[in-house]
Amino acid sequence: MASSSSFASNSQYSPQWKYDVFVSFRGEDTRKNFTSHLYQGLENRGILTFVDDKRLEDGDSISEELVKAIEESQVAVMVFSKNYATSRWCLNELVKIMECKEKEIGHIVIPVFYYVDPSHVRYQSESFAEAFAKHESRYKDDVEGMQKVQGWRNALAAAANLKGYDIHFIQHIVDQISSKSCKTSVYYLRNVVGIDTHLGNVKSLLEMEINDVRIVGIWGMGGVGKTTIARAIFDTNSNRFDAACFLADIKENKCGMHSMQNILLSELLRIKGNHVNNKEDGKHMIAHRLRFKKILVVLDDIDHSDHLDNLAGDLDWFGKGSRIIVTTRDRHLLGKDDAVYEGTALLDDDAIKLFHQYAFKEEVPDESFEKLSLEVIDHAKGLPKALKVWGSFLHKRDIIEWRSAIEQMKIKSKSEIVDKLKISYDRLETVQQDIFLDIACFLRGFEKKYVMKILESCYSGANIELSVLIDKSLVLIDCDWIQMHDLIQDMGKYIVNMQKDPGERSRLWDVKDLKEVLVNNTGTVAVEVIWSIYIKKLWLSKETLKNMKRLRILISQDVSHEWLQEYPSESDSEDVSHDSSCHDGFIEYLPNNLRWFSWYLYPWKSLPENFELQRLVHLELRFSLLHKLWTKRKILLPSLRRLDLRYSTSLMETPDFTGMPNLEYLNLSACVSLKEVHHSLGCSRKLISLKLYHCVNLERFPCLNVESLQKLCLIDCFSLEKFPEILGRPKPTLDISVGGYEIRRALPSSIGMLKSLVKLNISGCSKFESLSLSFESLSLNGVFFVFPDVNEGLHSLEDLDLRYCNLTDGELLEDIGCLSSLKELPLIIAQLGPLRYLDLSECRRLKKFLGVNVAE
Repeated sequence: MASSSSFASNSQYSPQWKYDVFVSFRGEDTRKNFTSHLYQGLENRGILTFVDDKRLEDGDSISEELVKAIEESQVAVMVFSKNYATSRWCLNELVKIMECKEKEIGHIVIPVFYYVDPSHVRYQSESFAEAFAKHESRYKDDVEGMQKVQGWRNALAAAANLKGYDIHFIQHIVDQISSKSCKTSVYYLRNVVGIDTHLGNVKSLLEMEINDVRIVGIWGMGGVGKTTIARAIFDTNSNRFDAACFLADIKENKCGMHSMQNILLSELLRIKGNHVNNKEDGKHMIAHRLRFKKILVVLDDIDHSDHLDNLAGDLDWFGKGSRIIVTTRDRHLLGKDDAVYEGTALLDDDAIKLFHQYAFKEEVPDESFEKLSLEVIDHAKGLPKALKVWGSFLHKRDIIEWRSAIEQMKIKSKSEIVDKLKISYDRLETVQQDIFLDIACFLRGFEKKYVMKILESCYSGANIELSVLIDKSLVLIDCDWIQMHDLIQDMGKYIVNMQKDPGERSRLWDVKDLKEVLVNNTGTVAVEVIWSIYIKKLWLSKETLKNMKRLRILISQDVSHEWLQEYPSESDSEDVSHDSSCHDGFIEYLPNNLRWFSWYLYPWKSLPENFELQRLVHLELRFSLLHKLWTKRKILLPSLRRLDLRYSTSLMETPDFTGMPNLEYLNLSACVSLKEVHHSLGCSRKLISLKLYHCVNLERFPCLNVESLQKLCLIDCFSLEKFPEILGRPKPTLDISVGGYEIRRALPSSIGMLKSLVKLNISGCSKFESLSLSFESLSLNGVFFVFPDVNEGLHSLEDLDLRYCNLTDGELLEDIGCLSSLKELPLIIAQLGPLRYLDLSECRRLKKFLGVNVAE
């Protein structure tokens, strides 16, 4: 096996062998019998063997050619015969061989004892004693020579201590050499792009120098190169162990677990035949027969806990120093104490190298292909399998074919890649498959918190099912955002689009497909999700959704409208689905299975009269043309938790909330036509968040008798003169914001009874008259009134904002020093020019004074 001159000398898998085997022997003893038969047996197996046929065996030094041959041979076989030690040439070969072995760079040494007892070699007795007596006599007056003799003795002793073979088992010797040389051949690795980094990272987890037993997992999505990494580790390290076995593609085994156990035992014990009848016997045999052997095992591509339980169920099954490497797409199959290496996509430079390797082979690509190459590489997102498949497909094709293939690639991935990735999907449970398809088709790129709300509205135990997808490398969390590899997403969409008729697909997201289904009314019971940036009113009829009985999510949501400066009005054009008519094209039927209904720019003045959806959890109609939610007095929505009508500028009244007993979140912000909130809201005991920002015409707001309220926002409600009473005992911490308008009266006394109130913002209430409360945070930005006596209750105050409060020069907040919980002094104090004295003696928790840390 020839070495490539370009092969890096400092590679994880260097040196590269020129020969498989080097044979050291005493020519006159074995050349014409044993050595020649051994050489022939090795050559017949295709094992490249170096035998010095012209050796003279004279002199003290071996030739440079032999030194180089020893260094470049993977296996060294030493044939110890009766007269071996009489040859200084042979002894020098032996010393060089043992030096190479000691360097631990992959050399394997095999002693063969040709009609000599191993103990004679080990202790230099019998014929070996006679030979060394002559050597010592020769060098008795030469110190350097005697040191050389001692080196020969040491090398013989070390070699004889290795596991050796008797000459009568020549076929077995050939078998063993064949096994060792094949397993540790690493020539192929020179073409594996980026392998050095992976090898280094996995080796750091294996910690070969530690004499314990450990399992190391290599985890990642399909096609990322897990098996390649494991094979490279196996081939470069198997010679360190008593025995080694690589069990490939375990998940595809169709012969039963006992057959895999039998292969494992046969490889590690070097025995033939079927010795395992059932998996329980197999577990017992593995634990009993391997408990004292230092072994290396790769369990490749496991996808069920049964695989690991029956092949490596306990670390005690194996001898000290053993290593078990497991490759899997499912992180959950590995133990919590197992070290895990995540196989990741290739970096840009390596991705380019790998693609060029398959697309252009050894050729230098023409400039016209460079830009197209980058398009392919970008679409592959570093996935080795995709780069290889596309590179091989495009090899030797012309520029026109490349362009055509790339256009097709953007529509769908090649089936070979999809099939590879789809293996993980096929092994999911039904609910996990549904969640995966929801994420692939709609939810990728959204914040996890938002995604979980949608999933939990549809699936029981959505959180644990999502964790399964993460463990199986189908989904990842990046800084709390849901992500997945582009090709994984392509695979998910491919699965949905396998149904050629859009009306038969479970999920619709393409605007053209959706228009076809809605206009032609071809939707079927198969449709579960509709998610589009917009739905035009002209596409709809009264019974458009009637046949979609399993529809659970309907979202028409152009996120760009979230930051529109001008809100929709009834005069908006049909291009954005707005029309002032109430029932022209009005949808009269919505499926009872609907859980999540979100329609930005909803084009009608009300919802259908039969809008009683027992399972609806989320109703979101931002920027709508609603005048009221429905014409009925009361609608029952027992599961509804979130109602969001913000920026519905024509909304004039709110519904009766008694039909929504589980309502937790209500947002009516910027509903500028709203004058009154229905009094039933005061009895919504599960309400957590209530926001009415910029409801400029709101005049009346009901008394709130709530226990779960955490957030209340009434900022910029300019027409509201009376702040609502808040009754009950809210359990969590409460945050109230009421700033930006002219409340002239004091806050109601009920506010003072709220023990959970920790933050109050009344910024901009410039005519506010008095304040008597106890809480942690107070914002008085722009409030013109006399600061209250601390005795009236501000001992818990930690943060204080006094900007624009009309504090004139010379005015002193005499009691500010008694705010014992205050952490930072308002910067406005620094603007009081005549200030000469400030007592902060009781502010024991003060951390900042005029913007400077107190500790400084």
